[in-house]
Amino acid sequence: MTDTNAQSVNSLAQLVAGTVIGNGDVLIERIANLDIARENEIAYVDGEKFFESAQGSEASCLIVPREHPDLTSHTLIEVDNPKLAFSIIGAVLHPPKHREPSVHPAAHIAETADIALTAYIGPGVCVGNYSHVGAATRIEAGVVIGDNVVIGADCVIHPNVVLYDGVTIGDNVILHTGVCIGADGFGYVRDRMGYHKFPQIGTVVIEDDVELGAHTCVDRAALGRTRIGRGTKIDNMVHVGHNCDIGERVVIAAQTGISGSVVIEDDAVIGGQVGFGDHTRVQSGAVIGSKAGILPGKIVRPGVWWGIPVQPLAEYKKMNAHLGRLPQMRDEIKELRAEVEKLRKRLAEE
Repeated sequence: MTDTNAQSVNSLAQLVAGTVIGNGDVLIERIANLDIARENEIAYVDGEKFFESAQGSEASCLIVPREHPDLTSHTLIEVDNPKLAFSIIGAVLHPPKHREPSVHPAAHIAETADIALTAYIGPGVCVGNYSHVGAATRIEAGVVIGDNVVIGADCVIHPNVVLYDGVTIGDNVILHTGVCIGADGFGYVRDRMGYHKFPQIGTVVIEDDVELGAHTCVDRAALGRTRIGRGTKIDNMVHVGHNCDIGERVVIAAQTGISGSVVIEDDAVIGGQVGFGDHTRVQSGAVIGSKAGILPGKIVRPGVWWGIPVQPLAEYKKMNAHLGRLPQMRDEIKELRAEVEKLRKRLAEE
């Protein structure tokens, strides 16, 4: 849950460079879905298919595109991008939970740790030797922070996150429950007796404005670093292997598995349950659809890709269309075989 911060329609419109149609003094307390919005709530209309629902909405205000049908029975905010405006307004009406700066008496802080005076440290938190927690950062219950960890300013570390020794977290980073950063990578060398563990002595660097979903794991590099670039957003239960380099503003959906030494360049989009072989490279501008499989060492160039093994979307659709015709083709082949057999018999009789 979050606190609320009621605002007038006029004030909200200024935040998003919108134009008010109707009563700009109406007070808005909450955001809501278009279908269930009520008095003192604001909803958004994003596209023609929602205009009919908007006519009957009980919301006190609607955020609409600048080109829209007559909705003047409602107070409106006209904008270029209703969904973006709704997101910005939502962040203002429902600000994150505020914690007063403090260190809970049930926390364990190493004597050599450096905790900013404006930070919040919750119950059961452990902070190791020579680690740093930045200004206005919030560390919730049960978080374990190893030795020589650096956490920047204005971060939110949710309950039960584990940060292994030596990792670095930038400013304005959000780590959701159960995130694990800096565990050993999956690296072994085969010998006659089985498997010998390859050294896992590198680090992890999480840059500014990154958000990692619940139970996502980012392994430390074997040698060197594993990196998550500025502004990247990663969903729940994603695995990032050792020595990966994920660029800026990348989006990765849930249950994706990324093997070691994969490079994902800036602004790539990765769907859910995608599997990456090691040493692959995804170039900037690539979009990979859900459940795709990328073979080791492959380069995925800009464009939309899908399937196992991954291929351009147009080829994937063509292949799916062919597969859909297999039953019909099977029947046609049976008929052709029967016709060929008749011709053979006729020729033999002649």
